Amino acid sequence: MSALPAAGLRERLRAGEVAAVEAVQAYLDRIERLNGTLGAYLTVAGEAALAQARAADEALARGEPPGPLHGLPVALKDNIDTAGLRTTVGSSFFADRVPEADAEVVARLRGAGAIVLGKLALHEFAYGATNDNAHYGPCRNPWDPERIPGGSSGGSGAAVAAGLCAVALGTDTGGSVRIPAALNGVSALRPSDGRISIRGVFPITWTLDTVGPIARDVADLAAVFGVLAGYDAGDTRSVDAPVDDYAGALRRGVAGLRIGVPRTFYFDDVDADVVALVRAGADTLAAAGADVVELDLPGAEDAVEAATAIIRAEALAIHADRLRDEPERFGDDVRRRLELGRSITGADYARHREQARAWRRAVDRAFERVDLVLAPSTGTTAPPIGSEMIETTRRLVRLTYGWSLAGLPALSVPCGFSDTGLPVGLQLAAPRFGEAALVAAGAAYQAATSWHLEEPALATVKGEA
Repeated sequence: MSALPAAGLRERLRAGEVAAVEAVQAYLDRIERLNGTLGAYLTVAGEAALAQARAADEALARGEPPGPLHGLPVALKDNIDTAGLRTTVGSSFFADRVPEADAEVVARLRGAGAIVLGKLALHEFAYGATNDNAHYGPCRNPWDPERIPGGSSGGSGAAVAAGLCAVALGTDTGGSVRIPAALNGVSALRPSDGRISIRGVFPITWTLDTVGPIARDVADLAAVFGVLAGYDAGDTRSVDAPVDDYAGALRRGVAGLRIGVPRTFYFDDVDADVVALVRAGADTLAAAGADVVELDLPGAEDAVEAATAIIRAEALAIHADRLRDEPERFGDDVRRRLELGRSITGADYARHREQARAWRRAVDRAFERVDLVLAPSTGTTAPPIGSEMIETTRRLVRLTYGWSLAGLPALSVPCGFSDTGLPVGLQLAAPRFGEAALVAAGAAYQAATSWHLEEPALATVKGEA
């Protein structure tokens, strides 16, 4: 059961064809078999999940109308607060922390009927893209357990790919749901800044952080996103703007959509097989009715420089006291990366904020000519475990940072496999609050392809018969 796409499972759960207890137990059994090798979960809430599932089944039996995510087994990146369930942020500082309240996104999931299976692995303080955690060990890519799952939401990407949950939440500051989606062969959506509440989520930065869903297919993303999207008066970055019909967008198709493919930067210094697969994805969308055109997008390299500096400066500010008082409690890689923030002066920060404004203007102009921009999600496939973190992170975020800096939504969907058999991701970006167009294009692409249905050969992973 845990290998079913969540869309099919959602429908069966809401119809009462599958009991929530049955679904939850199937995932818990699979976690028991595989998590020792993959390291996707830091905490499993088995008894609580089964109790919630029994309550969901009883409510359905009483004739109560099911919520949109009734009985759906989900898991959460471990920097998202959960009442009564520890939230470590992947750190030694918070190893035993148990929040008293749910983050707003968790409250909305529970209110829609979702059931929380547990908390997922991440890079320490979500500040790295390898998910090789100094305190909790590495999380492994289910397509090749000797390779990283990406990060910082690596546990979320690996858990969905390995069938250890139906849907996962991650966080995305500079690419942290899109990168694991690409490297694990699943789908992920980074929302527009302000579209999903970040109240109750431990920050990497104060200006770029978002929460985003990871799932096998775009239909699952649309269902969860529809629950999470909307104004939260308790979140100072939340924006009170109308929420689109994302489920309806699944049926729109791409006829008449203009999709721009950048001539430079986004296809420079990218593995040849990645380029070929992403360009084939553009051809698929063109065959489905989209108008695919080449596009000039100046300033992308400067945007990466600006995002790098802003993230370094704000991350250092967030951790300054811990870094001063107890530096030895950080993993060496994260401590070294935090220390890089010391080189960013106030004048530097101001200059990079101005670069960010210039980049947003360039992107706005581009979106006057096209509806979406298409590019690779990452320039390479999953590197080996043990790769140097700072350099690996720099390479993996190169194609995602720009959309984060502009505060725009971006979608990653699987578009094939490299010559070495590793997943490759295609990235689509939209104007602010343009998630419905992303859902429409992603669903059309997945209707024409089957890459999102591919599963890793789990029989090669220890413990799976």
